[in-house]
Amino acid sequence: MKTTLRSISVALALAGLAVTANAEPATGFVDFGKFSPPGKGAEFVEVQLRSNLLSLAAGIVAKEQPEAASLLRSVEMVQVRVIGITKDNREELTQRMEKIRTDLDGRNWERNVSVQGKKGEDVAVFTKTRGTEALAGVAITVKDEKNLVLVNIVGDIKPEQITALGESLDIEPLKQAGAVFKKDKGDKGDKGEK
Repeated sequence: MKTTLRSISVALALAGLAVTANAEPATGFVDFGKFSPPGKGAEFVEVQLRSNLLSLAAGIVAKEQPEAASLLRSVEMVQVRVIGITKDNREELTQRMEKIRTDLDGRNWERNVSVQGKKGEDVAVFTKTRGTEALAGVAITVKDEKNLVLVNIVGDIKPEQITALGESLDIEPLKQAGAVFKKDKGDKGDKGEK
């Protein structure tokens, strides 16, 4: 049943039921811009869930997962972009990722995690706080040899809840992003490096 509920949530999202609002962007919103599918069999995923669809998903999972339902109701929007990297778009995607990071730095987002791995992984996690206990937004940029992954979560959310959000919506990049926060809590050596 749990898998069926996740499938329903993801199917609704992929069916395009999320309606774009004409309101001012929320404090934690990041405009990643438009991306074109890379072609040549490379991965391309765009997911954008707004509060109306997240509330619907919360209602679906409320009985079996009350904590997940509460979390879904506190999130205003989730957007995920996964763009496959090819030899033709590698330089452009690297430049776009760097521009997004520079823009976030310029808009006073706090860079909480910066990791450059041995296998070419390049990860940066930014947060925009709301008060002292919650975040207004989380922005995650990850580039490896195969993909550029961009994640933005908007709403009142605690960093440790990101994995639960990924699990409840069955969105792999969110699950992985939550793992980054868990790792950051255990390894303060990378925190805040640029």
